[in-house]
Amino acid sequence: MFRQGDILIVPQPEQSVPAHLLTRESDPRDARGRLVLALGEATGHAHAVPGPGRLLTDPSGTWLHLPPGGRLVHEEHDPITLPAGWFRVVRQREYIPGAYRYVAD
Repeated sequence: MFRQGDILIVPQPEQSVPAHLLTRESDPRDARGRLVLALGEATGHAHAVPGPGRLLTDPSGTWLHLPPGGRLVHEEHDPITLPAGWFRVVRQREYIPGAYRYVAD
């Protein structure tokens, strides 16, 4: 597992990825050409992968595919080198009375 701020990256075997995502095109990249996993609500900074790969979001969650491996970058955190493979992207949440919300980064 890999953690950067409020993002958790969990390696997954390809068999655990929903079949309909295996052939789907990646979610769009931002204006800088990055795959953005999460935007920081407080700072506007982004947890992002600047290199090759696919980011796939559907109701089952967010999945990241990095066939050659890659780097997860953020303006306020050290970069993390990720090995080749599939990953589940999990946003950290916190409990407030009566509800859960995503942690603001």
